[in-house]
Amino acid sequence: MPGGPKTRESKTGDLTHLDRAGHARMVDVGDKPVTAREAVAAGRVRMTREALARALAGDSKKGSVRAAAEFAGIMAAKRTSELIPLCHQVALSSVKVEIQADEAQSALVVTARARTSGQTGVEMEALTAVSVACLTIYDMLKASDRGMVIEAIALLEKHGGASGDYVRCLSPVQPPFKNER
Repeated sequence: MPGGPKTRESKTGDLTHLDRAGHARMVDVGDKPVTAREAVAAGRVRMTREALARALAGDSKKGSVRAAAEFAGIMAAKRTSELIPLCHQVALSSVKVEIQADEAQSALVVTARARTSGQTGVEMEALTAVSVACLTIYDMLKASDRGMVIEAIALLEKHGGASGDYVRCLSPVQPPFKNER
């Protein structure tokens, strides 16, 4: 559907990071116009009710779980090109990481929003922010619960660029399996 948001069944064209011979390459974005771009990603960390209570009370031995994870996510987004091979260095204009409690699922839900004006998107920056924030939550709370599960990290939406908008049709924090904890 030209011009409309793409969904899970979006474009399945050529793999852009491989040349015709199958060798790795960095995509040349030099001729692309500079446009406003934004991406939102989310994920969650499931844990015991005791670990969640500790995170919410702020009494982790290492300090505020939320503050550390939000800060780590922002730092990670800024270093995405150092972590992901062939990823362009993006001048981010904004990165926001938020952590909310999902008490019904005994989880912390991480959401990251990245923005730029540039020649390539910020999906990887948003996804990296979520991933590292989730890992930081695990690190901060592992003394309370080593069985935590990091799950459902997904791109929720992206806006800008030649490929148009993408909006995920399914909730990213719906577990693919029954909550066993």
